[in-house]
Amino acid sequence: MEMAEKQICGVDEAGRGPLCGPVVAAAVILDPARPIQGLADSKKLSARERERLAVLIRERALAWRIAEATPEEIDRLNILRASLLAMRRAVETLRIAPGEVLVDGNHCPELPFPARAIIGGDALEPAISAASILAKTARDAYMRELDRLHPQFGLARHKGYPTAGHLAAIQRHGVTDFYRKSFAPVRRLLANPPLWADADTA
Repeated sequence: MEMAEKQICGVDEAGRGPLCGPVVAAAVILDPARPIQGLADSKKLSARERERLAVLIRERALAWRIAEATPEEIDRLNILRASLLAMRRAVETLRIAPGEVLVDGNHCPELPFPARAIIGGDALEPAISAASILAKTARDAYMRELDRLHPQFGLARHKGYPTAGHLAAIQRHGVTDFYRKSFAPVRRLLANPPLWADADTA
C-alpha cells in the first residue's frame, strides 16, 4: 500500500435494510486532477446516472475498493457491525493508504488511519458520494445476478427490500441461504412457516 498522507478517502455502504444478500461497502480516493461532475448521494440519482458515474469513478479515482459482509456475518455480528466490517475491509485493501477517512453516518470502523463520521456525508463530501455510488451499483449488480439464479423472488425489482411482493414470495418459496435469518420478517417466517407452503411448492 502506497502512502498518500493528504489524500481523503470516502467510505459508504449499501444494503443495510434488505432481507437478503450482503451489505456492500466502498472506499474511494478521488484524484483532484481528474474531477468528476455530478457526484451526489446515490439515492438521489437515477440508476442510469449511477451506472455512468460508477464507470468514471473506477477510471479516474486514485484508488477504490469494494468489499462486503455476508448474510452469515450479518446474522452473527448484527447489521451495524457487519457494515463496519465491510467498510474496514474496503479501506484496508486500498492500494493507497489514506491520510484521513470520511465515513457516511455516525459510526466509524476501527482503522489504522484517522477517521471521522459525517452524518449525511454522502451529500456533502464528493469522495463519500463516489463511495455510495460504487457500493450501490455493485450491490445492485449482485442482486441482478441473484435474481437470474433465483427468479422466483423478484430480487432485480426490489433488491431484497421487504416489499409486500417480496414477503409474499418468501412465504411461497421459503427462506434460502442468502437470506438474513436474524432480520425480523425472515425470523418470523422461520419460526412460523406457512402451513400451505409445502402444498404450493410440491
